[in-house]
Amino acid sequence: MSLMFFGKDPDTDEDHCPTVWVDDKTADLVLQGWKTDEATEEKCLIFGPIPDTEAVIRIPARMVPQIRKACDAAERSAAELR
Repeated sequence: MSLMFFGKDPDTDEDHCPTVWVDDKTADLVLQGWKTDEATEEKCLIFGPIPDTEAVIRIPARMVPQIRKACDAAERSAAELR
């Protein structure tokens, strides 16, 4: 597996920040974000359970440009995998 790095949250320190990558073998987005608080998680649970193998994370809106670039790259990679 090789990850294409798209960026870290520009408004946090280098050690504790949401980050965006794309797995170039699967075209999956890989996201690091802040753990959500209990109130947010409760609202998410209205739509269904959160399995132990999954997590609800929060990514700041200021990262939309980085996420958009990562989505575009993932889409291109997925098309190549077909």
